[in-house]
Amino acid sequence: MTEREKMLAGMLYDPSDPELTSMLIRARKLARQYNLTDEDEPEKKSAILRELLSSSPNLPGLQAPVWFDYGCNTTFGQFSGANFNFTCLDVCPVTIGNNVMIGPNVTLATPMHPLLPEERNVRQREDGSYYNLEYAKPIVIEDNCWLASNVIVCGGEPLGKDR
Repeated sequence: MTEREKMLAGMLYDPSDPELTSMLIRARKLARQYNLTDEDEPEKKSAILRELLSSSPNLPGLQAPVWFDYGCNTTFGQFSGANFNFTCLDVCPVTIGNNVMIGPNVTLATPMHPLLPEERNVRQREDGSYYNLEYAKPIVIEDNCWLASNVIVCGGEPLGKDR
């Protein structure tokens, strides 16, 4: 099982895996490009979002700046969007329903760190490099939710419909 497969399954995985590192760098670069794109360049903004949110059937309205770990693990429903400083740590799937309003400075955080020190502590590979393990829990935000300013959502239980 690859580290990416473990990550998406919510198992302990090595976030420094080369495939995951490459995907993370790609998403961070796309987010940075999006953040530097002006409001009067909607076609350019849409093209960047299509690449960044490659698994999402719908493009959200996102007010820059935005930040993603991977982007490809996040999907948006119709007519959903986020205000300034949206941070989405999408290590596990993040599913945002239809008509979801996300206020400024909201963070969606799927990563978790092990509670047991023997699983959480830094490890050393045979080549001398260091790494740690983490896991994640998915986030589901159902239709018609509104997350006001400065909300932090951690992975686990879904946020209910019409809240």
